[in-house]
Amino acid sequence: MGIQKENGSLEDLIAKAGGCAVVDGGFATQLEKHGAAINDSIWSAVCLIKDPDLIKRVHLEYLEAGADILVTSSYQATIPGFISKGLSIEESESLLKKSVKLAVEARDKFWDAKKRISGHGYNRALVAASIGSYGAYLADGSEYSGCYGPSVGLAKLKDFHRRRLQVLVEASPDLLAFETIPNKLEAQACVELLEEENVQIPSWICFSSVDGENAPSGESFKECLDLINSSNKVSSVGINCAPPHFIQGLVQKFKELTEKIIVVYPNSGEVWDGRAKRWQPSKCFDDDKFKLFATRWRDAGAKLIGGCCRTTPNTVRAISKVLKESPGR
Repeated sequence: MGIQKENGSLEDLIAKAGGCAVVDGGFATQLEKHGAAINDSIWSAVCLIKDPDLIKRVHLEYLEAGADILVTSSYQATIPGFISKGLSIEESESLLKKSVKLAVEARDKFWDAKKRISGHGYNRALVAASIGSYGAYLADGSEYSGCYGPSVGLAKLKDFHRRRLQVLVEASPDLLAFETIPNKLEAQACVELLEEENVQIPSWICFSSVDGENAPSGESFKECLDLINSSNKVSSVGINCAPPHFIQGLVQKFKELTEKIIVVYPNSGEVWDGRAKRWQPSKCFDDDKFKLFATRWRDAGAKLIGGCCRTTPNTVRAISKVLKESPGR
C-alpha cells in the first residue's frame, strides 16, 4: 500500500514548497479554542467519538493557514485507550481509520476549491497518520522522561504499536508520523515493526527532548539516529513537542548525524505537567518569534517545519508566509 500517485512524494512536496514544507500546528490547542472538552485519558482523540466535524474544521483551518502536511488526530488514539472507554475492538479500529479519512476529506475539499483559482499559492497537502508514543497512551508524562520501567521491553512496545500501525496503514495515509518518541528502545520498536509489516508508506520518527542535547531517556541522539539511519523505511527524522529554543542546535546536531530529511515542530515553549495535566506558565515563543526562527531552522537544515502544542493556525500562517516568501537555497 503506497503513496497515492497524484500526491507525489514528500521530496516533491518539499521542492514545490521552495525547499522547506510546512507541517500543521497544535491540534488539541485548536480543538479547545473551539470549546472541545478534551481533559480526558485519550485527550484529543475523544473528538473522534464526540465531534468528528470539529476535527475536520481544524484541519481546514490549518490548510487555509498554509500547511503542506496535515497530521491526523490519532496521536492519543489507541485500541486499548478506546476499549477503556467501553468501545469494541471493531469500533476502535474504525475510529483510527476515521482519523485518516477526516484529514483526507479536509485536504481533498480544500484542494478541489483552491485548484480552480490560478495563482492561489497553496500545495496539495499530504496526510501524515499520527502514531503517538507508548508514553502518550499512558498519559502520565512519560513521553517526556523515557522511563517506562523494567517491565516494558522491545516485545511489549512492538505489541502495543503493531495493530494500530496495521490499521492506519490500511487507511492509506500519505505518511506515517511516529511522534514524541522518548528513547532508543521505542525507536527500535518502530523501525523493526516497519520492516516486519513491510510498510511501504514513508515514515518519520520524531523525538522529544527536555535538555536540548539528548533524548528524554538521556540516551544520545547519535545512538538513536544510528539505529534509524539503518532503515530505508524511515524517510525523515526530527524533533516535536520540545521547546523552540532547543531546535536550532538540535537541527545542526541532526544534520551531522543523518542524511534523512529533518522535521521539526516544537511546542510554544510552555511546559506541560503530565501528572497534573495542565500547562505551566513559562517563557514561550509568540508567532513573530516562530516566524523569525523558522528561517534559521530551515537554513540549519530542516526541510519540514511546523508547530506542536500551544501553537495555532496563526503560528502556521506566520511560518508559511516567511518560508514561502524567502525560499531555501
